[in-house]
Amino acid sequence: MNQKTLVLAGSLFLAVLVVAGVTLWAASGGDEGGLQASASGELALASESAQAQAWEEGDPLEMTVYMSPTCGCCGAWVEHMEEHGFEVEVRHREDMFGANEYFGIPRPLASCHTALINGFLMEGHVPAEDVRAFLAEAPEGARGLTVPAMPVGSPGMEMGGQVDPYDVLVMHEDGRTTVFSSHP
Repeated sequence: MNQKTLVLAGSLFLAVLVVAGVTLWAASGGDEGGLQASASGELALASESAQAQAWEEGDPLEMTVYMSPTCGCCGAWVEHMEEHGFEVEVRHREDMFGANEYFGIPRPLASCHTALINGFLMEGHVPAEDVRAFLAEAPEGARGLTVPAMPVGSPGMEMGGQVDPYDVLVMHEDGRTTVFSSHP
């Protein structure tokens, strides 16, 4: 097989997994792990307010993280957040494709775990200092931050001294993204 055929086969396999994951999630009622949809279809969380609020120094930094129980890099990211003063409640999910769809995170912006804090989404390996800075700003019209995919050297994805450059993106309610910060 040539490289183009392998890429096409891999893409088709991923598409089948996404469809299967969304179908299984929907068939299970779609609310495992505390996810609920309000009557208006807006996102809500069983135990938290979905209202976005600015964070001020001294306020608690409580977040809920949705992740696969077998994801080591997600666990390492949770440890990173806890080391930086965040109180983290982990909710394990077998179906992160369904969670991303539920939260309206487009495929190109998705990663392996999703966190909710102060009504904002934090998708993937976002550094703790960026979460704090974003929460202090609480930009109007922003849904949260994302580090798409899983860049080497981002929190939870450390591999020795190797660090691939990556951007932390703001996800806006209108579907746009803008660069919040660049690393390293």
